[in-house]
Amino acid sequence: MKGSVIKYEKDNIDTDVILPGPYLKIHDYNELAKHAMEGLDKDFHSKVKNGDFIVAGRNFGCGSSREHAPIALAYSGIKAVLALSFARIFYRNAVDGAFLLPIEIDENAYKSISDKDTLEIVTEKNEIKNLTKNQIYSMKPFPELIGKIIAAGGLFNYKP
Repeated sequence: MKGSVIKYEKDNIDTDVILPGPYLKIHDYNELAKHAMEGLDKDFHSKVKNGDFIVAGRNFGCGSSREHAPIALAYSGIKAVLALSFARIFYRNAVDGAFLLPIEIDENAYKSISDKDTLEIVTEKNEIKNLTKNQIYSMKPFPELIGKIIAAGGLFNYKP
């Protein structure tokens, strides 16, 4: 995967800002996408392109268990969120629904990656290449079961 970074230097980005409550009644995923990150960044919809990545701090996706958050991000074009840590329910909603990849990075990668950098993510090597800065970072490997669910294209396609 290759894409550009939209970086939020913030911890605890919760599902209420990823997709604000008034939009939960929308069932059209493309319409949901128009409101992704609206609670934090009113210009997000005009910034994001298909294949982009979000980089954020700790506890990304905390708050309510709404599946709408990873759905809205995925349909806006986000392919992965790179964060120092994730709220577990957001992490599993993203993986189980095959919406986007939640990738845990370390503090060095977080500090080194800048807004608008171009990254290439090679999950088979647990590697993130910053093509803008010619740097390579490690990503936390997916646990075995999570890797199998991702490879299957989500929990509903996974056959143990």
